[in-house]
Amino acid sequence: MGVAGGYNIIISILFAFAAGTCAGSFINAAAMRTVAEKKWWGSERSVCDKCGHVLGSLDLVPIASYVLLGGKCRYCKTPIKPRHFVAEMVSGILSAALFWRWGFSAAFGMSLIVLWFSLFNSLTDFDNGYIYDIWALAPGVIGLLVRVSGGWPAIISGLLGAALGFGFIALIIIVSRGGMGWGDAMLMAGIGAAVGWKYCAFGLYVGFLVGGIVVVPLMLAKKLKRKDAVPLGPFLAIGSVTVLFIGDALVRRFGGLMGGVYPGWPWG
Repeated sequence: MGVAGGYNIIISILFAFAAGTCAGSFINAAAMRTVAEKKWWGSERSVCDKCGHVLGSLDLVPIASYVLLGGKCRYCKTPIKPRHFVAEMVSGILSAALFWRWGFSAAFGMSLIVLWFSLFNSLTDFDNGYIYDIWALAPGVIGLLVRVSGGWPAIISGLLGAALGFGFIALIIIVSRGGMGWGDAMLMAGIGAAVGWKYCAFGLYVGFLVGGIVVVPLMLAKKLKRKDAVPLGPFLAIGSVTVLFIGDALVRRFGGLMGGVYPGWPWG
């Protein structure tokens, strides 16, 4: 790779990071307004969470505005919720990392869809313990439409992924008599349709593994009680996004147990 090629990759990664931060800013605002039952489209303007002052363009530059303003509103000096900065940074870093992983490809585009919708659904689940069906299923609808160009094998893998994601969570809900919410089932149905059944299987595994690593110590420390409600959506999202990076390696390692190593278009 020449020097020019190296510079182009760096510039592309930086562009992916910038686009990711903008997406994260929008997603965070949309999630907050959805939970508050407010419009987040059309002529709606961004305002300070505390004083309600309409924010200007200099107040809305992802990451930079938060840092330059010292994490406070320009008008009332009230501290800005750190979630704004965190959402922008997480989305930016992961978007850039996904470009580094996949480059300009269908896999990169699909990965962004999964990432950004997973972020939105995680934020609403954190806020009020609710995952909205329409936004949970949206990546699956988009994924199946894109999979049409991959032919029947790609479409079937997406449908099987939706069935696996929904069915696995639904089984837990039935057995536990409501220990989990149907929004989680919808979330995995949407993600499963987008990533295919093999990535979905590993995403479920990683998601529950991360959830156990976080929740069990909190229960042992008595910071969390057995009957306390714990949002599962963020853990499922973490698992699903993780396999976007390492899914190929997992499928190739355990592919013999899953009917071959082909993970399903556009991955593989």
